[in-house]
Amino acid sequence: MKFWKNMELHTKIILGLVFGVLFGVLVGEKAVLLQPVGDIFLRLITMIVLPLVFSSLFVGTASLGDIRKLGRIGAKTLLFYFGTTIIAIIIGLLAVNILQPGKYIKKETKQQLYQNYVKTDKININKVKEKTSITDTFVNIVPKNPVQSFTKANMLQVIFIAIIFGIALTLLPKERGEPLLKFFNSVSDVSIKVVDIIMKFAPYGVFALLAAIIGKYGYKILLTLFTYSITVILALFIHTFIILPFFVKFLSKISIREFLKKMREVMLLAFSTSSSNATLPVTMETVEKKFKVPSYISSFVLPLGATINMDGTGLYQGVAAVFIAQVYGIHLGLSGQITIVLTATLASIGTAGVPGVGIITLAMILRAINVPVEGIALILGVDRILDMLRTVSNVLGDAAAALVIAKSEKEI
Repeated sequence: MKFWKNMELHTKIILGLVFGVLFGVLVGEKAVLLQPVGDIFLRLITMIVLPLVFSSLFVGTASLGDIRKLGRIGAKTLLFYFGTTIIAIIIGLLAVNILQPGKYIKKETKQQLYQNYVKTDKININKVKEKTSITDTFVNIVPKNPVQSFTKANMLQVIFIAIIFGIALTLLPKERGEPLLKFFNSVSDVSIKVVDIIMKFAPYGVFALLAAIIGKYGYKILLTLFTYSITVILALFIHTFIILPFFVKFLSKISIREFLKKMREVMLLAFSTSSSNATLPVTMETVEKKFKVPSYISSFVLPLGATINMDGTGLYQGVAAVFIAQVYGIHLGLSGQITIVLTATLASIGTAGVPGVGIITLAMILRAINVPVEGIALILGVDRILDMLRTVSNVLGDAAAALVIAKSEKEI
């Protein structure tokens, strides 16, 4: 017990991952019984997201003191996020066009995959029919009912409310706004302390989540879609561990080794939870404590990134769309691939940072390029595993943005 107690958190999480996979393989479907333990951990860390995001973003916006400064940081943030998302999607398209994984799947395998997952696919298609247009997504950022925004955990609307109230506070005389600022400062501090407490349970939550996933899906479906999975993984690796660290080194002067080393716990948590939102509290704590990024920057850039910056998701959607087109024998020319880039980039704005939501936006992209949406059934079996990997890319992109912007503001 003393050995375990003295072990660093990231080492405990790694052990949780490893033993979770082994347990899932050995026990099989019975490992799904551990799912409630993983769900409790996810609920605990998701529970703190809204109070942390609102209080931190409100305090961060109000602390800027200058609306022009807020506009400058906001413009830099959006430019970085959109730029890296487009780069990620292009990397994915290059990988899938070069490797062409859709040509390696046999006809019998396609039929088997479709039959196994067609029911799940229909559920997702129904969700897509309820999905609003990209224009509506922008309109819906402005809430009709702020209380409803919080009860439904609509992150874009919560972010909008926090920024509007933060801006309004900067326009008030200091003595009138100070009590509210101090209150939400305390809420932010308490939220971070709650994160510290919850993270003590991370190794056990990670163990349960991984065991349940492996027990449910196994390795057979991974082997069946091996070429497709390798294409996604290769493209994600290039973007996550080469492109993003390069931006950090070039624009913030922090070494690649230091960046990846200090982000270990964040990446492990992102991998095991498949949720940018669930990882957000730990990302904020890591960026502020280990990289000394001021809270007014991290509390603005990171919550926004967890909502609109989906590098890994955009990359995956590009690969998946072309892969499904290849399976159906549909040739996508330059215009079709440009449509993928634009649609995937814009769709990422309305993508919630929770597990599995990438499938919904993928269906939107398939409709845009006239590829059968039913093709999603072919990849659902490996989506959960790949979702874990692309979430790592998403959260690393958020952290990279915070470091680059802090450096541009001469804060690190």
